[in-house]
Amino acid sequence: MPIITAIRKTRGGNQRCKISLDGKEFFSLSLKVCEREGLKVDQELSSSQIETLKLIDNCQSCYEAAMGYLSYRPRSQSELAQKLVRRGFCSQDIDSILAKLKEQGLVNDQAFAQFWNDNRQSFRPRSRSLTSLELKRKGISSEIIETVVSTVDEVDSAYRAAETKAKNLPKDNYHIFRQRLSQFLLRRGFSYGN
Repeated sequence: MPIITAIRKTRGGNQRCKISLDGKEFFSLSLKVCEREGLKVDQELSSSQIETLKLIDNCQSCYEAAMGYLSYRPRSQSELAQKLVRRGFCSQDIDSILAKLKEQGLVNDQAFAQFWNDNRQSFRPRSRSLTSLELKRKGISSEIIETVVSTVDEVDSAYRAAETKAKNLPKDNYHIFRQRLSQFLLRRGFSYGN
């Protein structure tokens, strides 16, 4: 069985270490995995232990990537899964990480949908239908969308959106002002009835 001859931290801030087996650099692992597994110099590793360490490291990398995405803003489960797939993680690791994050309360589609709706209504008011479409694209279920979007007051949202846009429109020609404001509101998903 191969013996660990050296454990060296890699350069840069990537928090990884190189494991040398029998005097040759063999593979690298996350520092957290090295510490958690208690790897030491002169420790023997079987080939199955090496493969297990690599699988644990892949799972740790997937978790760290997910936490990185969540550090910017909340994300839906589907959105996070798509980002992790694009990063090249296997579906088994992604599923286990998503289950862990759900258990920790870091991924919650209901809370994400509420956050998204509140954020949209506060900063860039949109209609119920457009907000529903955005949430659908983020992978939120129809039941959650219905619950969250039902609280939107379309008349108030249209008024706030129009009020903000009207400040930037020319007021000398009423026809142009009305036309541009109407087009703006239509792009935000509001109908003429609002």
